[in-house]
Amino acid sequence: MEALLYLAIVIIVCVGMWKMFEKAGEPGWAALIPIYNVWVLTRIGGKPWWWMLLYLVPLLNAVMFFLLYMAIARRFGEPVIYAVGLFFLPFIFFPLLGFGRARYSATA
Repeated sequence: MEALLYLAIVIIVCVGMWKMFEKAGEPGWAALIPIYNVWVLTRIGGKPWWWMLLYLVPLLNAVMFFLLYMAIARRFGEPVIYAVGLFFLPFIFFPLLGFGRARYSATA
């Protein structure tokens, strides 16, 4: 039963990321490819390529992902508190970004 719940959460996050990627002008299918989806998230957040290396450092990676989610929230015109939602409840907040009214701005 837990496996089905986990699978449902993964599918919901992937669908939300797919739509969010499309809003940001990236290919939606990139949400399905491990590691590449983090690369695309980093580009959407406007962070440099070398941040990918910092995601590999234990404990530091959590801080870096939170900072990335802050940048993504900002680029979609959402408040900083939205990054907390992306970090702790991605199965709610990624679909909200993807299917909601938020608009992507590369200059934010």
